[in-house]
Amino acid sequence: MGNMLKLGIPKGSLQSSTLKLLEKAGYKIIIRDRSYTPYIDDPEISCLMFRAQEIARYVERGVIDIGLTGKDWIVENGADVIEVEDLVYSKNTSQPYRWVVAVPEESSIQTVKDLEGKRIATELVEATRRYLKQHGVSAEVEFSWGATEIKAPLLVDAIVEGTETGSSLRANNLRIVDTVTESATKLIANHQAWADAWKKQKIEVLAMLLKGALAAEDKVGLKMNVPRDKLEQVSSQLPSLHTPTISNQADPDWVALEVIIDDAVARDLIPALKRAGAEGIIEYPLNKVIY
Repeated sequence: MGNMLKLGIPKGSLQSSTLKLLEKAGYKIIIRDRSYTPYIDDPEISCLMFRAQEIARYVERGVIDIGLTGKDWIVENGADVIEVEDLVYSKNTSQPYRWVVAVPEESSIQTVKDLEGKRIATELVEATRRYLKQHGVSAEVEFSWGATEIKAPLLVDAIVEGTETGSSLRANNLRIVDTVTESATKLIANHQAWADAWKKQKIEVLAMLLKGALAAEDKVGLKMNVPRDKLEQVSSQLPSLHTPTISNQADPDWVALEVIIDDAVARDLIPALKRAGAEGIIEYPLNKVIY
């Protein structure tokens, strides 16, 4: 058996978005029922699945060489790992994932100082304790095994819970008091793996492809034919940051123009390009954009 890179994939809430990103990066992964060792179509990579909460610990110990997990869990575990790349993707949205202090709507707690002497439930125990210490607040922090949102006010005065939109908290009649920490997904590596030349190169390639897949997520490509005498009018419609590629055609009076744009502007831009004289406009999705 030759060289092998051991990759940790987060099981649970980050699982589907991670698999989607790996697929866009070019890796086919198959998860068999109840299996914690997914198949990956790269013979030099083996996969293991763990909860995101545990991945940083296992990377530090060398059980896996690299893994994808949240910055929050790296901090919570106090894990000594190499942070190779920031990969800002999340469960459902492009909003930052954050851990917040939340209390029942009718609670008298308005600021972090009001948590003095109170009881707080959370999965993020160590980070919460550090946060309280920074604010000079003494409170009891207990570990929650889940269903944290329903514990206030029945069992605790406040909770610290992870959220993207806050909708689940509002649905449970909770309001946000403060943010404890924000978290982005990180590609992390074990120190020994990073010191190994073969593994480091393999990790860097994976990081580049993942970042490229992420960069392509909210972009599309546009191709069109433009009469040479309308080129300026058409080009003036394009966002100033995006320099188009212009190619000659067999007919000297026409050029082919290609550009990558934000997906969000395509709907309004395409009719404007058509009015300015562009023809044969094609919009296509992108898998990777490597800068």
